[in-house]
Amino acid sequence: MKLLHVLKALFRWPPGNFLKTLLAVLGIAVVGLAGWRAVVWFTPEAHPSCGPPGVARYGEADECVGVTDGSYTFAPYLKDVTGRIHTANASVVKDAARHPYATVALMIPMIADSGTDQQQILEEVQGAYAAQWRANHSDNTATPPIRLVLANPGRGYAEGEKVSDQLARMARSGKDSLRAVAGFNLSQDATKRTIRRLTRTYGIPVVEGPVTADDLSNTAADPNRFPNLVRVAPDNKDQATALARYRKADPGEAMIVEDSRTDDPYINTLKRAFEDLAPHARTEPYRSPEDEAAPGNLSNTFGQKLANICVARANVIYFAGRPVQLRQFVNALGARGCPKDYTVISGSNASLLAEDRDLDWNALKSGITVEYAALAHPEAWENRKSPPTTGGSPTDYAAFTDALRDSGLPDVRLADSRTIIAHDSVWTAIREIRNVTLGNDVTVPSLREVGAARDNMHGLTPVKGASGWICLDNNGNAYDKAVAVVRLDPADKKARFAGLAWPVGHPPPADCTAPQ
Repeated sequence: MKLLHVLKALFRWPPGNFLKTLLAVLGIAVVGLAGWRAVVWFTPEAHPSCGPPGVARYGEADECVGVTDGSYTFAPYLKDVTGRIHTANASVVKDAARHPYATVALMIPMIADSGTDQQQILEEVQGAYAAQWRANHSDNTATPPIRLVLANPGRGYAEGEKVSDQLARMARSGKDSLRAVAGFNLSQDATKRTIRRLTRTYGIPVVEGPVTADDLSNTAADPNRFPNLVRVAPDNKDQATALARYRKADPGEAMIVEDSRTDDPYINTLKRAFEDLAPHARTEPYRSPEDEAAPGNLSNTFGQKLANICVARANVIYFAGRPVQLRQFVNALGARGCPKDYTVISGSNASLLAEDRDLDWNALKSGITVEYAALAHPEAWENRKSPPTTGGSPTDYAAFTDALRDSGLPDVRLADSRTIIAHDSVWTAIREIRNVTLGNDVTVPSLREVGAARDNMHGLTPVKGASGWICLDNNGNAYDKAVAVVRLDPADKKARFAGLAWPVGHPPPADCTAPQ
């Protein structure tokens, strides 16, 4: 109604005023359109900011994405650890005149709906903070001090390239001195595009955390796919090989149950790894929903397939799929009551299975054993009577747990490996930054110098991570990295450490160097 009154006033007669009024209206419209054009030109797709500068709403999900130093909290479950990061960063910045700092970003999707995914995100941020605390309080006063920022690329890394542009500006900024990006927890094509933009377009060193798809790394055939990329976790091929050596399964008694979709790097590379282990094994394909976290009707599908599985010779089943589908398969296998025992083996993504409320633990009491390759497990090094002499140590693991304790982080979970591997990802980035030999008048190395430091992280100077030694080969991949074999225990509904396995069949040599 107000608008109608305004229009009536503007076009009020006598007609002698009409031309002036019309010109005034047109002038307002032109100015308004020019202002709208400016907004669209400078902030494409952007909506009002979610908080401090650096975080805004983007894309179809209308989600708060971007980079924060802890002054903004992406989700309520991150409030405590985000506050600790903000306090730590304030202390580092306050002392910047005497001790210039370097910035490391943890880049993972920060917002999720399910309780399991939220817990995973919390653990990874806690692990990153433990690495920052360790660097600034218990690393023999090494320099430069480390400022930690949290970079949210959106669900499924949907806005990863946009946030990469923001990180690139921070890398060029003398105020921020961003020198590495760590994290990365989803083996997806969007993750690949994000890492490519950071490394190839901007020359920013990246240290991957729990991503395991084989094609998210450099190879001898393509050593510069992602320049200066470091991978701290064993890839799917290494995991599968280590599991097979540990289990000593007869390939002739194995079957592969695999997701037929081809748009998921984790599933694709896990399929190839299992097919290489048992090239003549019978395969039973299925197809997961577009949303891999949705159950769809696969419980029915698996129920139908089990008639064929139960009569087959196989007693070892390699499962190439995501956790929700693995849970559905295990539940169906237990309900079917096949007349023999089975060992179901899967990759590191299965670490989420123990936290799945819909897992039927009684199914595991009917002759079904579930084992998977974990990227880390506390019992791999803690309280071991006879740990291996190389490849990792209780002392290295204790340096991590001491940092957790002394940082004051409450109620940190370790059994699913996420806290440990996130710590190792950020800790490796810090070691890259601090392993650069600087002149007397230089305190923070350049991006190029940090990237080049990767080539020195082997031999007698590996990264001694909480998950084991990180001995980098010439392509930046962890060589013969320890694989924790974990078995689900239905007695107390826990994921139990079963033993250590190694991709080459034994721990790495003392010189921690990959063969040429």
